[in-house]
Amino acid sequence: MSPSFNRPLRVKLILPALTEATSPYWRPVKYSLFPPLGLATLAAYLDPDDRAVIVDEHVEKLTTDDCPDLVIIQVYITNAYRAYRLADHYRAKGAFVALGGLHVTSLPGEAAPHADAIFLGPGEQTFPQFLEDFRAGRPQKLYRSTSGRTLERVPPIRRDLIRRANYLVPNSIVVTRGCPQHCDFCYKDAFFEGGRTFYTQRVDEALAEIDRLPGRHLYFLDDHLLGDRRFAPALFEGMRGMNRLFQGAATVDSILRGNLIEKAAEAGLRSIFVGFETLSPANLASSNKVQNLGRDYKAVTDRLHGLGIMINGSFVFGMDDDDEGVFRRTVDWAMDHGVTTATFHIQTPYPGTRLYQQMVKAGRLTSSNWDEYDTRSVVFRPARLSPEALKRGYDWAYKEFYRWPSIARASLSHGTLKHQAKHFFYAAGWKKLEPLWDVVIRARQLRIMTPLLEAVLSKVTGSKQAATTPLTLTLSQREGESAGALH
Repeated sequence: MSPSFNRPLRVKLILPALTEATSPYWRPVKYSLFPPLGLATLAAYLDPDDRAVIVDEHVEKLTTDDCPDLVIIQVYITNAYRAYRLADHYRAKGAFVALGGLHVTSLPGEAAPHADAIFLGPGEQTFPQFLEDFRAGRPQKLYRSTSGRTLERVPPIRRDLIRRANYLVPNSIVVTRGCPQHCDFCYKDAFFEGGRTFYTQRVDEALAEIDRLPGRHLYFLDDHLLGDRRFAPALFEGMRGMNRLFQGAATVDSILRGNLIEKAAEAGLRSIFVGFETLSPANLASSNKVQNLGRDYKAVTDRLHGLGIMINGSFVFGMDDDDEGVFRRTVDWAMDHGVTTATFHIQTPYPGTRLYQQMVKAGRLTSSNWDEYDTRSVVFRPARLSPEALKRGYDWAYKEFYRWPSIARASLSHGTLKHQAKHFFYAAGWKKLEPLWDVVIRARQLRIMTPLLEAVLSKVTGSKQAATTPLTLTLSQREGESAGALH
């Protein structure tokens, strides 16, 4: 039986550093982008007189000589071992420790021995109940989110607990949960099991949250900002006239469907993360990436370029149809079609996904060390590549795409000098100015970069209007040519 609390709680919310923080691939700027909104969302349920602190170990030193009443730790797969060590440390000191997040939901049996309570799934419905139980001295060991999931009347995020100077994009925001798609390699279905897998805020509440954020720039961290065909148009309509510049993520099919992407551009969308993943229809079919099947990727890039929207393309290597030519084909396609920045991944079978289950059944997993599940390491036996060739090709793809001549080549795919310059300076600034980013981060002066980011994101009008309907050439036809809160 835990003690009951009739006084304000001392609460510490921790995002432990990912394993990548100690690897040769560590890029401080990548992990100084966004504050931990999931933890700040949970903190909003605390009483006004509770004393709470959020510590993001990627951007600040974590001290462990304190004695909080309650410690809440967000667990991802590559920070799991670090999270468990912290949990064990604070439990030994007498603190009550709660663990949640993607990895805990996927492997609750692994996490439970390190916690006094674990949370499975999103926490907006279960965390308030936990706090009530905890204050009364009768907390449960497990809180599982199932029915009743909603974002209506969720209290405003505790942004006062976020040290804005530590982040390039403190104005990050999430207005939906989940995704309407069901890709085999994605955590989403496991995390949202037992309830709604995609739902949104009320439009007026989302607009109110946006209005509370200072400056012009926003980054929507939603998995699929265009995913709800009623919510997204209303959101963009409400944002017109707010003078915002924003970035987000969407799927291939949603960009080609109707005029929603035009509405987003009118509201201020200037850069978008697109999950192309693979140029192979066989890979798309085998991974249940049905929203990309039969879609013309060139029509996607043409439409976005015509609207002045930069593209961060996601590509996955190591799927079963990939051979040794996949790296050159993918990089060439991305450069030839003006992809501004690219995020390459080695296929990684996360626990809880259908891909993981398939790999286990086929006996293809070669590692259960979660530190290696970072999308940069090979943890399975590829079908048509050796593990060494997959790793070598992945490393080559990043180096090749971000060489100076490659950045210039991709920039020249645009039709106007302004578009070319915008592409070149954005890509170069993101990947080639690492020493400058390191100096700015160490000096805690990321805020001075925000005006520069806004200037690069400012609208550039294309030489011609984007088509309002997708081209008819399909991915399969192009294959011969073309030959990645507890929430």
